[in-house]
Amino acid sequence: MYDVIFIDDESDIRIAIEQSFALENISAAFFATAEEALLAIQNSGLPKVIITDVCLPGLSGENVLTSILKKDANVPIILITAHGDISMAVKALQNGAYDFIEKPFSTDRLIDTTKRAIEKRQLTLENLALKRDLKTSQTLGPRIIGNTAPIQQLREQIAQVGDTDADILIFGETGTGKELVARSIHEQSARRDNQFVAINCGAVPEHLIESELYGHEKGAFTGADSLRIGKFEHADGGTLFLDEIESMPLHAQIRLLRVLQERVIERVGSNRLLPINIRIIAATKVDLRKAADKRQFREDLYYRLNVVTLNLPALRNRKEDITTLFHHFTLVAADRYKRSAPVLSQSLIKQLMSHDWPGNVRELRNAAERLVLLGQLSNISEPNAEMDGESLSLANQVAEFEKSIISQALDHCGGSINKTMVHLQLARKTLYDKMQKYQLDKSHYKSD
Repeated sequence: MYDVIFIDDESDIRIAIEQSFALENISAAFFATAEEALLAIQNSGLPKVIITDVCLPGLSGENVLTSILKKDANVPIILITAHGDISMAVKALQNGAYDFIEKPFSTDRLIDTTKRAIEKRQLTLENLALKRDLKTSQTLGPRIIGNTAPIQQLREQIAQVGDTDADILIFGETGTGKELVARSIHEQSARRDNQFVAINCGAVPEHLIESELYGHEKGAFTGADSLRIGKFEHADGGTLFLDEIESMPLHAQIRLLRVLQERVIERVGSNRLLPINIRIIAATKVDLRKAADKRQFREDLYYRLNVVTLNLPALRNRKEDITTLFHHFTLVAADRYKRSAPVLSQSLIKQLMSHDWPGNVRELRNAAERLVLLGQLSNISEPNAEMDGESLSLANQVAEFEKSIISQALDHCGGSINKTMVHLQLARKTLYDKMQKYQLDKSHYKSD
């Protein structure tokens, strides 16, 4: 299919634009009437962009706009006319037109607008394809995303050990998705219909770790007013995920080793052994072998856990997956916050690829959520920037969002104040005041 369908009843214009498009390697089909163009679309499918004169013999350009947007609301449609006025521009833009150009127009202006429209459509199609892939993918598809060699190897390893009862150790930097991998392993096992119970060993106070893991009897210690079921017992029949296991106190590691070996537990304050049927998945961000050498982790527990080890790659070591992951996170965030998923420009993708992502996939996900909420990336140009704990006040978030909307409108309207006023439905003075507030200069945007 062609990139562009161009409709104009003036043969001189069609010939001139055909020559200009050919020089720019823009594939296009040219028609004198809307009826001919719509028939071609019916037979061959939608192009990436449609450019049509408004005043045509028979069906008008506005008829084309209405007809095409019923088929696909995301097709960029550029309207051209010798009789344009502001009211027609308003109506066209409100009805979904990508842009509005008056005759006589500059060929360079038309080519520039067409190229931007093609790029937008291409990125939109990639977004839609990704969304379809996510819906139709298998169990691991929407969870462990990526096609680089380390991720493919990880999938293969999970497939090999998933449907077994082998205990597993997951090693990876902060933010690489250790719990996500643990959940995927659980879902691929025969235990999938039972509990997946997660506990962060570093988040539990040392004096409470055994009570959290094994539970306690009523009256076992001061404050134990009732029987408590621990994480092990709660996960019976399923999977227990022990995150940051390197943070577990040494005395608790001794008891854990016994549980791993014998598959029985005792609640705190009880002498009764309770058999348990669970699978243990532990995760760490440190080298447990080195920690054992420094006597910071029990060596016997390390060897007991180190039967099957899955190594999760850092995001900087699989940069080819960044765009796919970011697409996925923007779609998820858009659905969560009831916003439109942004179309990623090449400059934004370049910015994503140039960052080291010290916070790994978690940092990338947070950046995607900020793009959906605020309309722009922030803080990723600084190599050591942490995105997890930062927060903006409501006023600052609103200001950032408003600035991004105005900036996008100026870009869409080629820096034209009149068109931006119409697009945003703002008074001229209001628009100028906001542009001054956010230091937005119309000369920085391509003008008509």
